[in-house]
Amino acid sequence: MKSVISILTLIVTLSLQGQSIVGKWKTIDDETGKPRSIVEIYEKQGKFYGKISKLFREPGEDPDPVCDECEDDREGKKIIGMEIITDMKYNKGDNLYHKGEILDPENGNIYDCRLWVEDGNLKVRGYLLFFYRTQTWLPYEGE
Repeated sequence: MKSVISILTLIVTLSLQGQSIVGKWKTIDDETGKPRSIVEIYEKQGKFYGKISKLFREPGEDPDPVCDECEDDREGKKIIGMEIITDMKYNKGDNLYHKGEILDPENGNIYDCRLWVEDGNLKVRGYLLFFYRTQTWLPYEGE
């Protein structure tokens, strides 16, 4: 009986620990519900970053667009391969990735950002002052 309780305690403890955000995530358009891109999140020197590795384009859309709306060093650069999530730090206490930024390449806006895993999906929240928007990104198992 003690071993069963020990195993159950271990399983619960592991499930409560933070799930990593490292990997590929499919972004979904808020208005259409269609996939828009694949973002690959990776760790570099203790911080977390994300770059666009693929775009899902509609007929007539530029298959390899540049960020015309960006106002920083990403202006005019190709969106595929662009780093849009920067300098995220993991806070083990609240199981949250924060203190970084996220770029919306469609409008060039940069937002403070928080990331967390919930029910196997990635929650992405961008902040501008007291206003925020949260998106749900799905795990991506494709190429």
